[in-house]
Order: sequence, then C-alpha cells, then structure tokens
Amino acid sequence: MLKRVFAMTGAIAMAAGLLAGSLPTSAARAGGSAHDFSFNTPGGAPLPLSDYAGQVLLVVNTATACGFRGQIGDLQELHARFADRGLVVLGVPSNDFGNQEPKSNSEIEGYCEAKYGAQFQMTEKTAVSGSAAHPFYKWAASEFGLQARPYWNFHKYLIGPAGDPVAWFATPVNPTSDQIVREIEAQLARVAAPAAVN
Repeated sequence: MLKRVFAMTGAIAMAAGLLAGSLPTSAARAGGSAHDFSFNTPGGAPLPLSDYAGQVLLVVNTATACGFRGQIGDLQELHARFADRGLVVLGVPSNDFGNQEPKSNSEIEGYCEAKYGAQFQMTEKTAVSGSAAHPFYKWAASEFGLQARPYWNFHKYLIGPAGDPVAWFATPVNPTSDQIVREIEAQLARVAAPAAVN
C-alpha cells in the first residue's frame, strides 16, 4: 500500500515538474544560514553545521528499510569522489516515512558501512517532517518553499559553502545523477582554494 501511495505521489510530482528546484528569487524567506543549526552524531555528541563552513553540504534523510536504500551506496560514491574537494555528505536517518528506519543509531551506522561501505557523516535518528521536524528542516522548507519539503526518504538539500540554500532534489533523483553532480561541481568551484604555504 505504501509503495502504491508513493508511486502515485512520485508520478504527481514528476508530472508537476517538482523533482528538483533551486532557491526561489521572489519568495518570502526566513533568512539565516544552514550554519545556524546543529544535529547530533549517532553517539549523541553535538554536530554543528558551522563546523562545515567553507564546504558544500548535501543533506539527505535516509532509511535503511526503504526501497531507495541503494542510494546510500550512491551517497558514498559522491563522498569518495568529492570529499577531498570540499563536499560533505550528511546522512540524516529518519523514521518519518513508512516507519522505514526501525534500527537504532548504532545499528544504522553499522548497516550502512557493512552493506554499502558508507564512510560519510551520519546524524542520530531525526524527525524531518511535520511539527516535530528538526529546525534545519523547518528552515529549509521556509527557504525553498513548501514544495521542497521531504515527502519521502532520500530527499536532498544542497547547501553552499557560506551556508546558503542552493537546490533541493526529491527522492527519485539519484545522488549521482548528472543534475546533482553539476550542482555540486558548481558549488565546489565557490570553495576557496587553500592558501599557499611559504
């Protein structure tokens, strides 16, 4: 039943052209920066996004029991390809959609590493939708518009090196798609080159 509902939702989104978007120029925005927010690591330690100032962030809500869980491997591919140029992939496990993240924080990390070789940063399990959504997700919805809220697992937000919201991509858009890779490369071009050491 859930697969059928999502298939219908995905079809509607595709028909409406709502699989991706960039920051609207005329919408009322809350302002601020992604660097104003903090998650927790799977072990419960603070994970301030300000730690990633000057880098490009791809924030993705994940779920290990989702039919799209193969994207965990694709996220690792992006991490391996672009981390040394300044890309940070941040996986945000969430049980919000279809109860498809039943595992504990430590089980999620272990599963993602064992099954997909995932080495990118993960947060603890986090609400990403509704009134209980993490403040970052509420901010992102206010910045990009309501159509850019996560409607399923593996929704993606791209954040520029200054903490600025750049683009969003719905679940069906694969992390290694040309569309996402182009956007990542454009943002990495904004990352300042390290100063020369004398």
